[in-house]
Amino acid sequence: MNAPADQAADAGAPAPTAPARRAASKDQPLMQDIRLLGRILGDVIREQEGVAAYDLVEQVRKLSVAFRRDADQEADRALKKLLKSLTGDQTVSVIRAFTYFSHLANLAEDRHHIRRRTVHERAGSTQEGSIEVALARLRWAGIAPRAVAETLAAAYVAPVLTAHPTEVQRKSILDAERGIAQLLAGRDEIATRAQLYKAARDTLTPRELAANEAQLRARVAQLWQTRLLRYSKLTVADEIENALSYYESTFLTEIPRIYAELERELGAQHPVASFLRMGQWIGGDRDGNPNVSAATLSLALSRQGEVALRHYLTEVHQLGRELSLSSNLVQVSPEMQQLAERSPDTSAHRQDEPYRRALTGIYARLAATLRNLTGTEAARHAVAPHSPYDSAQEFLADLRVIEASLRSHQGAALTSERLAPLMRSVEVFGFHLATVDLRQSSDQHERVVAELLALARVEPDYPRLGEPERRALLLQLLGDARPLRVVGARYSEHTQGELAIFETARALLQRYGREAIRHYIISHTETVSDLLEVLLLQKEAGLMQGTLGDSDACVQLIVVPLFETIEDLRNAAPIMREFYALPGVAQLVRASGALQDIMLGYSDSNKDGGIFTSNWELYRAEIALVALFDEMNEAARPAPPVRLRMFHGRGGTVGRGGGPSYQAILAQPPGTVRGQIRLTEQGEVIASKYANPEIGRRNLETLVAATLEATLLQPTKPASDAFLAAAEELSRASMAAYRALVYETPGFTQYFFSATPIREIAELNIGSRPASRKASQKIEDLRAIPWGFSWGQCRLTLPGWYGFGAAVEAFVKAPGQDAKARLQLLQKMYRQWPFFHTLLSNMDMVLAKSDLALASRYSELVPDARLRRRVFGAIESEWHRTAEALARITGERQRLAGNAALARSIRHRFPYIDPLHHLQVELIRRWRAGQGDERVQTGIHICINGIAAGLRNTG
Repeated sequence: MNAPADQAADAGAPAPTAPARRAASKDQPLMQDIRLLGRILGDVIREQEGVAAYDLVEQVRKLSVAFRRDADQEADRALKKLLKSLTGDQTVSVIRAFTYFSHLANLAEDRHHIRRRTVHERAGSTQEGSIEVALARLRWAGIAPRAVAETLAAAYVAPVLTAHPTEVQRKSILDAERGIAQLLAGRDEIATRAQLYKAARDTLTPRELAANEAQLRARVAQLWQTRLLRYSKLTVADEIENALSYYESTFLTEIPRIYAELERELGAQHPVASFLRMGQWIGGDRDGNPNVSAATLSLALSRQGEVALRHYLTEVHQLGRELSLSSNLVQVSPEMQQLAERSPDTSAHRQDEPYRRALTGIYARLAATLRNLTGTEAARHAVAPHSPYDSAQEFLADLRVIEASLRSHQGAALTSERLAPLMRSVEVFGFHLATVDLRQSSDQHERVVAELLALARVEPDYPRLGEPERRALLLQLLGDARPLRVVGARYSEHTQGELAIFETARALLQRYGREAIRHYIISHTETVSDLLEVLLLQKEAGLMQGTLGDSDACVQLIVVPLFETIEDLRNAAPIMREFYALPGVAQLVRASGALQDIMLGYSDSNKDGGIFTSNWELYRAEIALVALFDEMNEAARPAPPVRLRMFHGRGGTVGRGGGPSYQAILAQPPGTVRGQIRLTEQGEVIASKYANPEIGRRNLETLVAATLEATLLQPTKPASDAFLAAAEELSRASMAAYRALVYETPGFTQYFFSATPIREIAELNIGSRPASRKASQKIEDLRAIPWGFSWGQCRLTLPGWYGFGAAVEAFVKAPGQDAKARLQLLQKMYRQWPFFHTLLSNMDMVLAKSDLALASRYSELVPDARLRRRVFGAIESEWHRTAEALARITGERQRLAGNAALARSIRHRFPYIDPLHHLQVELIRRWRAGQGDERVQTGIHICINGIAAGLRNTG
């Protein structure tokens, strides 16, 4: 396949300017990698599919480039004619070619990103978002390392991996692509050595490069012969395994490196607490997913524990090989000697090697722990497994004995490479690997409570009670030590299943430790009784000690309300105020750890009110919640304060709260971070951020850097009254424009289901969760994730921008107002208000990834021509209004003027995604007309895969 360098000739590009030539020079290694991978893929296609297949791919590519270049009508007609003439086999072959090239281009881009970062660092120009820059800024602000360490001691930063139906990649594909990424990194290493040893270049380098290319060819051939799609729907167990692969490749090794960097920067006298941890929803998130149960929760923690323990076993084994120190040559501490003597290792060859003997004993105990917790066996046994550890802290204590002995006997240098990272891993990951969240919808809890109360003859019709009556009854029951369940009574399958989750959580906490499960998230929290019901269910399952009102009463799971819709967000602070005003609640929370997580949902609020209103209501809700908890904590003095931690339900796409995490955290309202933040990492973004270990570490770094800056530098000042009033006015107009299209335009639902691949996405085996909450074709019932995913597939990305242009136009042209002054106010907001700046930057990115010409092709799938023209015309008009509004406010007519890396990415990648769109439209047309077979359906699904991979955080 021809690579982007060959596109200039196709597109008839003008001679580049001097800045463009400099940029091209920097990008030359990227171009070389893309050319190489494109050439190898082309060779594989010719070898395995034939020359005719390769020529067909090239023909489609050239016509697609002509269509993109200038909307050439002749190219458009020729392309349509060609695509309609293809057989099912030909179509799938072409689609696979462009899909795999999209995947390979992503790998080349990731490698170039790492390459450019290394160049900047070697030149002493570290980049924003790095720990080094963040700590430098703190030093310039006069903040001492001690203060930073103290902040981190009270901090908690946790990315939370979730499973949603937008992750279209198979683990087999991800594993093969990791191999290609490593080989690309190997080519850079060869080039570096060639520069260092120029004399060997002519002999050593070509031979190594040839061997490397042969391996690349093998991996690309493997990809071509590996199916992209799953034959069966993804199960929860599959989702668990997919997520665990990121721990094995990235998190277990890269998170300790982040801590090591912090320790180097702050100095040995300022130890860094383990504040950066991992969270997981997979296996515990039951909201709308009937496939999640007590069994999947047990499976999730068993597999997580196995991954953690096998990592520790490998590291302990390697330590045993490295710490060959002889007691004849070096002394050890008394505690170390005792640890060695307790070991069952009696080999005469190691009698003078106390560290090895101790580590053999530690390995045996870890092997026994693995068997005890997961029922599996260690890979090797020097001695039989025995005496399992009761906790990760007990294991860590043994490692600390080894560390202290080494440090006190001239062995400090031996701790940094493996022992220190292992100790940090045990602190962070324990025996549980990641904290699993439990989540369920509030209406499901209501069903369980209603049945418990009815069978206990406490209340025959709980659902009919008003909110005040519910609160009074629930408070009474929380203050009663007696359980509600009646021995021998027959409960529904639903109630048994829900109670089993709570009971299993209690057992798993005893097995894996306190951090294994910490949060219980209540979707669709709308009333105070929604929170009380979950407290009651904890009490029923033994997760609550004492009764409400007792001085020592506590619960093991933090009850986390999730506020999702626009109305929910507006009611968030009032609901929490009323909850904490109930007798005994504040005391219970303080006794349970004095932590209150509150989750804010970006997806449903966007689907409900559009991009601007969603973000504005989230902003307002955060301000109101922080003010509430500050007020409550002040009033409760001298009682310890309840710490508020925001949990941001951010999806991959901008319409679901996506976008650069660093800027998003810094754009939070003043005082809302305070060292505490959790945020979800969903779907396709997980692979994009964390499949490559080095890029994964950089992304984790940005979370740490942004949290430190937001907490200690407080870069976000309170917005002025004028800014807040303008945002409120924009929000009202934006929401009105959005709802006028989505909820008030007759036939809009029909347009959406016809002009996007939503129906085909629902058929694809890409998640264990259904695409819709109910069996209907209402926008209200559709999950926000496939809603956003579908708009990305047809390149309109509507949830990420719609309504803003109309809002700006209405704001500037408001009757009786000075239009020039109002525009200047918006320009000032963009310059001075991080919230507004970040939101507009994200819209700019989404518009750059949209394409009206391609979207118009999808609109042709709408059978009703009048409806098609009316709805697409409205969308197209608003797109132009939004683009114009951004240009007037930011002063930039060119999309992505401030994001050269993404602009480069789009320039190189999109010409290879475009053919997939053309092919997808043609195949959907056939499929819906009843002219397709299994090959047509396969082709559609592969298109979905390739487009999602190519669009990355907009797909």
